[in-house]
Amino acid sequence: MNIHTLIVIITNLLVTYRGFRDDLFFNTYKFNVAAIQNQDRVRLISSAFLHVNWQHFIFNMFTLYVFGDIIIFQLGSLNFYVIYIVSLIAGNLLSYYIHKNEPFYTAVGASGAVTGVVYAAILLFPDMPLFLFFIPIPIPAYLLGVGYLLFSLYGMKKRLGNIGHDAHFGGAVGGSLITLFVAPWILEQHLWVVVLLAVPIVLLFILNGAKNN
Repeated sequence: MNIHTLIVIITNLLVTYRGFRDDLFFNTYKFNVAAIQNQDRVRLISSAFLHVNWQHFIFNMFTLYVFGDIIIFQLGSLNFYVIYIVSLIAGNLLSYYIHKNEPFYTAVGASGAVTGVVYAAILLFPDMPLFLFFIPIPIPAYLLGVGYLLFSLYGMKKRLGNIGHDAHFGGAVGGSLITLFVAPWILEQHLWVVVLLAVPIVLLFILNGAKNN
């Protein structure tokens, strides 16, 4: 594991552990719509270093462990940090936009940031084989990427489970856009993947426009 991936994981571990032991700390830094509307904007970042339980933490950090080094080796450590933070903020901003009329809405977790890292890796290596726990055959990364975005879009619409689908979706979009910015050669080599990943994003804008009308 690269030292920079480890730094992010340890930072999440320390903040998460403090949140487990200190309810006041957890409630002070979790994502909360009303608090953010009252100018407590640090929650847009701090909430992404807290987790609900160890299972939540381990799943996010294992995913980061798997994909983080890919970004570092291909784009460098600085771009890895940029992708992580931009994805984190993009995920929480979309979540805030979706739930801005729900003052009691709260959330925690690094899922948005981690999802952005995953989608950066998909753009770099769209044909790499990925496995799901319940499917014993490899799935091309680009296919899984498109499918997950569509599932997140459906989850946002239907409010499936206690999952921040909007943060995942926003993180994926943020991570993808910043990756294209720092590695524009992807547009030449993998334009078809960019177009495929853009389809769910366009659908989000269409559905949101229809909802507002």
